[in-house]
Amino acid sequence: MRDMTAEETRTFLLEGTRTGKLATVRRDGRPHVAPIWFVLDGDDVVFNTGKDSLKGKALERDRRAALLVDDERPPFAYVLVEGTCSISENLDEMLEWATRIGGRYMGVGNADAFGRRNAVPGELLVRIHPTKVISRAEIAS
Repeated sequence: MRDMTAEETRTFLLEGTRTGKLATVRRDGRPHVAPIWFVLDGDDVVFNTGKDSLKGKALERDRRAALLVDDERPPFAYVLVEGTCSISENLDEMLEWATRIGGRYMGVGNADAFGRRNAVPGELLVRIHPTKVISRAEIAS
C-alpha cells in the first residue's frame, strides 16, 4: 500500500463515473451514507442534492461531511475527503455545476438537460471544502 500524490488523488477522483459515498450526521447523531455524483472545483468537491433530502437537511444543520470514493478492482484504492460544506441556492451557479456533473455521468449530449433538471428551486449546490484527505493506492499489492 502507498499514499497517492496530490495529482494522483485528483486524477483518481475524476476518473470515469465513480460515485462518491457521502457521509453526513442525522439529527439524532446516527451516520447517514448516500451515493452522489460529483465534480471538482480546485480542491472542492461539488455536488447537488434536494433541499428536503436527508443529506440536504443534514448538511444544512451540520456542515461536516466525509466522502469516500473507491476502486473495487485489485489492487484496490480509495480517497477519503473530510471537510466542511458551503451551500448555495443560486440557480445560475447551480446550473453551471449541475451541467458539468451531468456531462461527467450522463455524457456530453445529456449534460444540458441534466443541468436544467437539477438547477431548480428546492435543490442545493454543495461544496465540500477539504480539511483532511487520505488517499491510498495498491492496497493489495
